[in-house]
Amino acid sequence: MTAVKTVVIVGSDTGVGKTFVGCGVARALVDIGRRVVAIKPVETGCADEPAPTEDGVQLARASGQRSPRMALRRFRHAITPALAADLEGGAVELAPLRADLARESAAADILLLEGAGGLLSPLAWTWSLIDLALALQATALVVAGDRLGCLNHALLTVQALGQAGIPIAGVVLSAPPVPDASTGGNFTVLRRLLPGRPIAALPRLPLPDGDARFPEIARWLCP
Repeated sequence: MTAVKTVVIVGSDTGVGKTFVGCGVARALVDIGRRVVAIKPVETGCADEPAPTEDGVQLARASGQRSPRMALRRFRHAITPALAADLEGGAVELAPLRADLARESAAADILLLEGAGGLLSPLAWTWSLIDLALALQATALVVAGDRLGCLNHALLTVQALGQAGIPIAGVVLSAPPVPDASTGGNFTVLRRLLPGRPIAALPRLPLPDGDARFPEIARWLCP
């Protein structure tokens, strides 16, 4: 994995726009000539056959990659992966997953990985996305929903990553389907509380392209 730059897209919570941001960044990186593989290592709430709405499927379409075309580990139950694996008689093991990621990204310049849920959501009972990021010597891109409560969630996520020694490329605020009184203002607050840290706020868009902020975020990853 040493020749591949690995970026883990970390959510401050579930449903904050990780896939949307991942797809937009993947396309922006491809547009500047980077060989990108975008993968959802573990996904829950999946049917037997992959659906276009699945996160792993959307990421693969965004990068245009041949493989993988879906998440590497898929479970039916739409719950945290560790429990979903239990219910379906399986387990997600770190070493085999790391080996699969190395194989899939062997010809890539950048490996984009999207987490499942928030940073500390258990991918297995003995490890989380932090452990995977450390194993891959990854950089984190934090995504938070631009809504009430995101300040605490985003700051806790940044703090946990810092304590684990995981570099942070920046923080992206993704506009929610229904804005609230904090939407738009959270950007100003985070810039004040995280001085010097790259921060971007994305408007609500129908598709993850066509916005100048995605090339900007891509430059955080590939200066």
